[in-house]
Amino acid sequence: MRRVHNAVLASLALACSLSLCLSAPLSAQQANLKARIELLHDGHRVKNASNAVIWLTPLGGTPAEPPVQTTIPKLEQRDKSFHPALVVVPVSGKVEFPNHDPFFHNVFSLYEGKRFDLGLYESGTTRFVQFDRPGISYIFCNIHAQMSAVVIALSTPYFGVSGANGEITLPNVPPGRYQMQVFHASAQPEDLQAYSHEVTITAETSSLGDLRLHETDVIASHKNKYGRDYDPPSPDSPVYARP
Repeated sequence: MRRVHNAVLASLALACSLSLCLSAPLSAQQANLKARIELLHDGHRVKNASNAVIWLTPLGGTPAEPPVQTTIPKLEQRDKSFHPALVVVPVSGKVEFPNHDPFFHNVFSLYEGKRFDLGLYESGTTRFVQFDRPGISYIFCNIHAQMSAVVIALSTPYFGVSGANGEITLPNVPPGRYQMQVFHASAQPEDLQAYSHEVTITAETSSLGDLRLHETDVIASHKNKYGRDYDPPSPDSPVYARP
């Protein structure tokens, strides 16, 4: 009887061990999340819905570590424009601002996120900025009003950026509670606020839904770094003129 009793206990122990081994990977499964952005202008769908960002910040428990920056992205100044128009970096990450135009630029950000003013610097030179706090930084040039870009510094690795078709993928998101946030440089603030809410992700979650954003001209009406309207370009000034 003692042998039978011991055998039963051993079988139960083995079954429990197997159960734990089988259930552990299931509880640790990560979700690959999809979302879709629809960008509207005056009620009509915009063909290019790229550069929308969705990110998930864990709530409760241990905060997620942002990925380590292995390369420094560039926000090039070329043809009186920033290229690309959007850069996403981990918090404390750096961005390079090379001037490839044959005239001066003055890159600055004095609104949200990182506040900085790089001053005038000439063609062929470059500057670096470390984005040491999470947030959205609107980037402008104090000389050329048409120039604008955005740098987003994130404290979470769970994010995705839309392509031209508006589709976004957030890979390898562990189950849990998150604060979801959405950004697009042209979207109405009310839309972005409406999509900022708590979500619960399980191993079976596959979609964050279809998100509809309406365009606005809020960035197009920005002021210069002194809070004033831009002065018209002066052809007599070497700052503005092409050599």
